[in-house]
Amino acid sequence: MTVLTQLPETAMPLPANIQGFTLAPSTHSTRLLQLTISRSVVETFLEAVAEWPVQALEYKSMLRFRVAKILDDLCDNTLQAVLVNTLVDRNTGGLQVVPEGLDSVEQAEDMVKVATAVAHLMGRSNFDAMSSQYYARFVVKNVDSSDSYLRQPHRVMELHNDGTFVEQDTDYVLMMKLDEQNMEGGNSLLLHLDDWEDLERFYHHPLAHREMRWSVPPSKNVGKDVYHAVFDVDNNGRPIMAYIDQFVQPQDFEEGNWLTDLSKSLENSPAILSVPNPVGSFLLINNHFWLHGRDRFTAHPDLRRELMRQRGCFTHASTLSSRQA
Repeated sequence: MTVLTQLPETAMPLPANIQGFTLAPSTHSTRLLQLTISRSVVETFLEAVAEWPVQALEYKSMLRFRVAKILDDLCDNTLQAVLVNTLVDRNTGGLQVVPEGLDSVEQAEDMVKVATAVAHLMGRSNFDAMSSQYYARFVVKNVDSSDSYLRQPHRVMELHNDGTFVEQDTDYVLMMKLDEQNMEGGNSLLLHLDDWEDLERFYHHPLAHREMRWSVPPSKNVGKDVYHAVFDVDNNGRPIMAYIDQFVQPQDFEEGNWLTDLSKSLENSPAILSVPNPVGSFLLINNHFWLHGRDRFTAHPDLRRELMRQRGCFTHASTLSSRQA
C-alpha cells in the first residue's frame, strides 16, 4: 500500500492511500513515474472482461469506459484519480505502466484491454486514421519500405508530438510493446519540455507562434492539411508544443532554417531520456509537454517488434488553455 501526499491543487481529490497498484519515480527520471498494477488485479480484471473480445471494444465505444470502471473498482476506486492528476501535472505528466503477468505476444488481446481501460479512466481515445480504429497496431521489421520513419528500424525516429496533422486535440499518447524478437536497441526517447535547455530561446522567437502548414504522406490516411504554430501555452501560460519534423511544411527560407535549428537543438539535448519498455508495458505521456521518439535498432534479419498506440483527449481535466474540463 502506498500513501500519497495531497498536492495543494489537484484535478481530482487524491485518495489517502492506493490499492491494487504501486507508484514510484522511475529509475530514469523523477518526472516519469512507474505505475505497477498487481498480478492479482490484472488476472481478476481479465476474468471480469473475458466476455468482451477486443472486437467488442472496437464496435461499442461505451464498453471501453466499462472496462475502465471495472479496473478502477478492482483498485478500490483509487486508480482514476492518480492517473488524472499525474497526467496533467506539469512536474510529471508521464507514466510507465507495468501490468504484472503480461509479458508475451500470445497475450496481446489482454494487453490491449488493459491499456484501453487505463486510457479511458482519464481520457477518450481518438479515431486513428491509420488503422480506422481507436488504436493502431503496427510491426517494425528489419526491412522497411514505408513512407515515414515510424517503421524504419535502423535510424532514430526524432523527437516529436503526436496529432500535429489532425484537427482533434491530442492530449495523451499511449505506446505499448506487444512483442519483441531478435531486438537490440530501440529504446523510447523522451524529453520533458521544461528540461530542454533551449526552450526559452525558441519559444520567444518570432516564428514560434507563426501558423505553419502540416501535411502527411498517404499511409496516414489523412487527406487534409492543418495549420497551427509550433508553440502555444497551457492553461497556466506555460509553453507547450505541437511539432514533428517530418510533416511540417515551411513556406520559406526563414521558416525552413529556424525549424532545422529547432530540430537540431531537440535531438542534441542532454536532457533526453532513453527508456527501455518491456513487452506488456506501456508509456503514457502528456503529449503537450513531453516529446517522444525512438532510438535506432541493431540490424538483424529476423528483427520484429509489434507496438500498440492509443492517443486521445482528456475528459476530466485539461492542459489546454482553450479547453477547460
